[in-house]
Amino acid sequence: MKRDKLDFGNGKINSLFRAMFFPTLIGMAFNSVLNLCDGMFVGHGVGSNALAAINIVAPLFLICAGIGLMFGIGASVIGGIRLAERNVKAARIIMTQAYIAGAVIFGLVIVISLFFTRPLLYALGCSPALEELASDYLLWLLPGLMFFYLQCAGMMLIRLDGSPRYAMSVQIVAAVLNIFLDWYMVFPLGMGIKGAAMATSISCIAAGLMVVAYFIFFSDKLKFYRLRLTAKSFRLSLRNTGYMAKIGLATFIAELAIGVMMVTGNYMFLAYLGEPGVAAFSVGCYLFPLIFSVSNAVAQACQPIISFNYGAGQPQRVRQALHIALLTATLCGAAISAGMWTNSGLLAAIFINSSDTAYHIASQGLPLLGLCALPFAVNITFIGYYQSCERSGTSITYMLLRGIIFMVPGFLLLPLAFGVHGLWLAIPVSELLTLSIIALAYICRRKQSSIDRTEPDKA
Repeated sequence: MKRDKLDFGNGKINSLFRAMFFPTLIGMAFNSVLNLCDGMFVGHGVGSNALAAINIVAPLFLICAGIGLMFGIGASVIGGIRLAERNVKAARIIMTQAYIAGAVIFGLVIVISLFFTRPLLYALGCSPALEELASDYLLWLLPGLMFFYLQCAGMMLIRLDGSPRYAMSVQIVAAVLNIFLDWYMVFPLGMGIKGAAMATSISCIAAGLMVVAYFIFFSDKLKFYRLRLTAKSFRLSLRNTGYMAKIGLATFIAELAIGVMMVTGNYMFLAYLGEPGVAAFSVGCYLFPLIFSVSNAVAQACQPIISFNYGAGQPQRVRQALHIALLTATLCGAAISAGMWTNSGLLAAIFINSSDTAYHIASQGLPLLGLCALPFAVNITFIGYYQSCERSGTSITYMLLRGIIFMVPGFLLLPLAFGVHGLWLAIPVSELLTLSIIALAYICRRKQSSIDRTEPDKA
């Protein structure tokens, strides 16, 4: 396999960022196209209730993604620092511990979902009209979940190992396979929502096997390491796993926040607009991963550069990477906002027939939802920067602000002031409030650092 030649410690930051960003963006763009196609096939092939049912199950899938990304980011940050210290063995141990911990947690999620399906669905906001569809989708999704974990965590570690193009190929293969199987199982085979879930499971299995193959046959420094089966090794694994989870917790909260957004939104849209409202909201939820993917591509592209140089004690290179990432995030966020503002009707028609009540609700609400793209992209970039510098408390605080503390009251209170429009404005308002706090804190910190550097030493 032709390896990407990346020198995180000495290469030009601009070149490194481009080498990481474009493969990451392309891979995530395919995932976004997958979300759009999945919604399009289900919406037109099964119906708007099927879209609403998938929206009920989606928070659970996002929580699983959050667990995978949490350990992937945590292992990548710590592993990057260890590689900067030339401690390859420690980086391999960290990677292995991350996979074992995630596998145990995913096993528990699968067992709970299998044996407590109905209570779980109603806890996620399901209604009797959607129960059968949501249950079918959830049960056929479970076989691919463990492989989905391998994929989520593996993307971060493969990039850290210096192979962003292989990580991109994993995402592309999974997305293309999922899109084809979605179409084939929903339309020619007529399998409905079961077919859509099976397509997702099969693509997850394929991606997970590609990740395992990379670390066994193609990796440079990061490989699986055989852990000792002793009490001391177990204690060290628990300690390292806890620290990985602490570093990556903000990323888990990001995925959890999308789940909270969906659950809260499902309840509120159901209360104000009934099942058509949930279906319309599901269109926004299908488009939100596009915003998330582009923003996350920026954060993930700069993460190994920042963590490596942070570990190597090169703060100037860290700041340079952050500034490039912020500029990229601003441009990408502005482009997405403009696209959602000017093409809301077209975007809604991708998922729902124009004669459907849900179509009119979605086409009116998407421009308002699109206002969140720019502040969201900048927020995620800042949070990724703090994660990469081991400032887990700061990253967790900001993620909680934007994803839960501001957003949930927004869903509850803004409709009282602005009616149905307030439901769509809850997310943009949450992102703008968080960005204001992040920017103010960053400027104050930079000013304080400048004062500390210019003050003469006191005798």
